[in-house]
Amino acid sequence: METPYQPPTDTDSPDSGQDPSADSLKAAEDHTRVVPKQYLTAFILVTSLFALWGFANDFTNPLVRAFKEIFLISNFESSLVQFAFYGGYATMAIPAALLIRKFSYKAGIITGLALYSIGALISIPASLQMSFGMFLVGFYILTFGLAFLETTANPFVLSMGSPVTATRRLNLAQAFNPIGSLTGMIVASQFILPALQTESFKAAEAAQHPEYATMRPSEVDGLMIESLESFRDNEPEKHAEMQTHDLSVVRIPYVVIALVVLAVMATFLISKMPDTGSGHEQISLGALVQRLTTGRYLGGVAAQSFYVGAQIMCWTFIVHYGMTLLGLTAAEAQRYNIVAMVIFLVSRFACTAILQYLRPGLLLGVLAIGGMLLTGGAILLQGYTGLYCLIGVSACMSLMFPTIYGLALHGLNPEDAKLASAGLIFAIVGGALMPPLQGSIIDGSDITLGGTLLESVRVSFVLPLICFVVVAVYGFAMSRQASAAS
Repeated sequence: METPYQPPTDTDSPDSGQDPSADSLKAAEDHTRVVPKQYLTAFILVTSLFALWGFANDFTNPLVRAFKEIFLISNFESSLVQFAFYGGYATMAIPAALLIRKFSYKAGIITGLALYSIGALISIPASLQMSFGMFLVGFYILTFGLAFLETTANPFVLSMGSPVTATRRLNLAQAFNPIGSLTGMIVASQFILPALQTESFKAAEAAQHPEYATMRPSEVDGLMIESLESFRDNEPEKHAEMQTHDLSVVRIPYVVIALVVLAVMATFLISKMPDTGSGHEQISLGALVQRLTTGRYLGGVAAQSFYVGAQIMCWTFIVHYGMTLLGLTAAEAQRYNIVAMVIFLVSRFACTAILQYLRPGLLLGVLAIGGMLLTGGAILLQGYTGLYCLIGVSACMSLMFPTIYGLALHGLNPEDAKLASAGLIFAIVGGALMPPLQGSIIDGSDITLGGTLLESVRVSFVLPLICFVVVAVYGFAMSRQASAAS
């Protein structure tokens, strides 16, 4: 456990060379500064963690479709990748909060990084044994680590300065999360998906069947899966060789990121971190629960769960959308996901600036309405217009996670926030529960609405649309509450 951090203090003695008015000016400056100078180094180190878990999240998303074709399983079964991945958050959020409350933020970060690396390294035996189940175990343990990191890093950042600038500070730190996400997406689209032999097999099938060019992409997609199944049944040895190759390709990035995570862990081990949570009375769990039984906090947990569900569904199944509805390859569809992430990144920085002028709840509600409209476009509009709407949803999602987080924890001291943050990290379970539900809808039948065929992939995006309704209600409710208090 690290030595408690003591912030620098000024004295009023003649030797200090300062007068009380200088002290007052310094205090006022620290009160308005998003990141006070004494916390800058720690803030930079902790912000690097946001990029690390962003990489894991968004490198894994396109693997849902890849695993479907490598192991020849249903959309529901392949979406269990997300169930395992985000289920780890639900399992470990409360233990992580208890650990950092008992010890320190630094202890939580080191524990998280260790679990992250272990989970990533399980990809080695999983790929060698060609075991989908072992991959799921690895993802589950990996996200034990992410749960520790997020449960620790978010309240840690909130505590590094004045409560007045806390939401802006968290939005600034979260702005670096998409950088990691974007890196994961680029690695997947440029180095992993194009290298899969399943993609080469499908390209060869398309070349042998020119009639595919006149068929609906969703029909062609089904025929490609049938061809893969036939290849597995008729030439099992060659199919096993293809699986071995593809899983070895998938394994490489997880091994590399495990080594990077271990290096970051070593940096934290030798670094002194501020103890911003000291100096508060220990309280009973019952007293804390009583204080958290409010519309602000419980509504924030619910809104966070629905938001994360919407985010994971939009980013996971954009690959299915492009491949099934537009006939794109996996790598081509993933490139549109990269465009969505670039929009997400730019929008997060822009929205962080806008927060200086608008109440967080109001901006959250407005963006949620935008998400509803664009998701509706992805459902109803044909061709690339629908895909562009789905991409545009990312601009609306950019602000949501950190803003809901900051709104829900508003008014809590750092010690209370350590445990309260567990509920908000537990809410990430929405990303575990909703993708399998969307996958089961995709496995279902197409429907006809007003004479227009709506493929099952398109229909499935009704789920994120409903999620944005919940987020909008919470955002406007918090805005109205802030307006009444001012």
